[in-house]
Amino acid sequence: MHEEFMKHAMEEAKKAEAIGEVPIGAIIVHDGKIIARGHNRRETTQNPLTHAEIMAIGEASEKIGSWRLEDCTLYVTLEPCVMCSGAIVMSRIPHVVYGAEDPKGGTVDSLMNLLGEPRFNHRATVTGGVLEKECSSMLTLFFKKLREARKRRADN
Repeated sequence: MHEEFMKHAMEEAKKAEAIGEVPIGAIIVHDGKIIARGHNRRETTQNPLTHAEIMAIGEASEKIGSWRLEDCTLYVTLEPCVMCSGAIVMSRIPHVVYGAEDPKGGTVDSLMNLLGEPRFNHRATVTGGVLEKECSSMLTLFFKKLREARKRRADN
């Protein structure tokens, strides 16, 4: 089940890549159905808040008509950052499923565990590593192509 939904998050990541964004995608599932989608748009919008998770959380809240997403699951291709983890806690999403770890910025498992912080009123359970290779390779390939393009520009 998690793998099928993660594939949809990966489709969102591909949308981000198609517009020159870091390929990170997210979906939110409620009652077994996808109710929201999001992909990175920071470069496009020049807005640091437009991460995939934030976009999906905003759309889900509109669809449900509430900021409380208590019966939802968030699927995201990369371990959430501190901002997105905060939004997950504040929106009361009870379960997060992610693909690749983010050793430099992940705040679910890598750097800390904000979603399990006992001092918060709300916590989320986490399932990590779903389609990890596929999610990770999408990011690795994107950054490899970016470095190659920069090198070509520098050489000209």
